[in-house]
Amino acid sequence: MTSLFVMQLRQLEALVAVADHGTFSAAADHLLTVQSNVSAHIARLEQELGATLVDRRTGELTDAGDAAVARARRVASELAALASDVAAVGSIVVGKVRLGVIGTTARWLVPALLRAVAAEYPRVNLVVVEATSTSLEPRVTAGDLDLAVVNLTSGRRTAGGDLIADPLFEEDLVLVVPGGHALADRGEVDLSELDGLGLLMPPVGTAFRGELDAAARAAGITIPAVAELDGLRLIASLTMQGDGAAILPASALPTWVDGPFHRVSVRGLPRRAVGLTRRRRDRLTAPSLAVVGLIREVVASGTAAPPGVHRSVPAADGR
Repeated sequence: MTSLFVMQLRQLEALVAVADHGTFSAAADHLLTVQSNVSAHIARLEQELGATLVDRRTGELTDAGDAAVARARRVASELAALASDVAAVGSIVVGKVRLGVIGTTARWLVPALLRAVAAEYPRVNLVVVEATSTSLEPRVTAGDLDLAVVNLTSGRRTAGGDLIADPLFEEDLVLVVPGGHALADRGEVDLSELDGLGLLMPPVGTAFRGELDAAARAAGITIPAVAELDGLRLIASLTMQGDGAAILPASALPTWVDGPFHRVSVRGLPRRAVGLTRRRRDRLTAPSLAVVGLIREVVASGTAAPPGVHRSVPAADGR
């Protein structure tokens, strides 16, 4: 039984390596073995499952292979969780936590979180991935990430399906305009005054763009996009250089940066809600629970957050 179990794990490991690295030879290099071993492991797995998992002509996974890889990643994640939870019984929190964070929040949250992890849980290996909410959520669902700090749009406030989300904080949305702009000297404007104002915008389909479009519709106005740019940090960089106007979360604008731009408050814009999402049906490992606790502590302390961030940390155990 033990040898069969180990062999099955090696087969799954070989399949995931092929999926990640594209070829049998590259998978073998990653696993520090030879190509014939990888081929043999996958052939045995195909025989046991009664399906072809890798198209030998193209090297690509079949539909059955995609399904098997998704399950194999879950198996690997659960095995890592098993080791972490057993270690935690002896009051030793050890293991890897894969955390996704949206870029604007990562700017101020991650440095404080890294210091807290190093001080309190030195045997926890924190892996941080920066991406958009729409990119991070599928990776949490697939098991590639354990947790993610994402934008909670109105559709995500009560997360459904495979994900559950807890709010962390809300932040103001501000208009950023270059020097010389017609609104540059205004400290505050009404949302209706932005009708027809061309802005740098995220692409349609992203969480933040959805919020901006919904706010404009509710106000009965149109805010056209002069350009669509994937990434709020990129948009923030351009606006801070005076290369355009945009609506941005408060945390997108570092307080230590000066430049040819002006911040303008906008009456009628909702705050952006940011929260922590995870898989609904999974029990968090001890290292993940520790990181969740530290994230909430960093947010609650308020010492790391920039102006415009409003704390809202729920009481939850993360299980």
